[in-house]
Amino acid sequence: MSPHHSTSPGEPSEPDIAHMSASERSDAAAPVDFVVDLSAHEMLRRTHVVAALGAGWDPVAALHGEEEAYDLLYSGLSAEQQRIYDELVSAGVLPVRGRGDRAAP
Repeated sequence: MSPHHSTSPGEPSEPDIAHMSASERSDAAAPVDFVVDLSAHEMLRRTHVVAALGAGWDPVAALHGEEEAYDLLYSGLSAEQQRIYDELVSAGVLPVRGRGDRAAP
């Protein structure tokens, strides 16, 4: 018995699996699949999120506002910024956005 593993008198000691041979380990209990279905919890979480947003929340208006914000973000770019933006769009990193307003070089 190691000094780090103490047992009370009359309590069975557990074998140290690290020091067991392969044949001794094969007698040990096989791993058990542990599955937790969180779908009910996820539905409850979504219900709480929608309730917290309130009855006045309009998802279409929120999405429209996000699109307008992205259009504004990618408008009025300098020539160098526009060149980099165009490279990122052609590489498929960024979607085409904005109204194409370029700042004067």
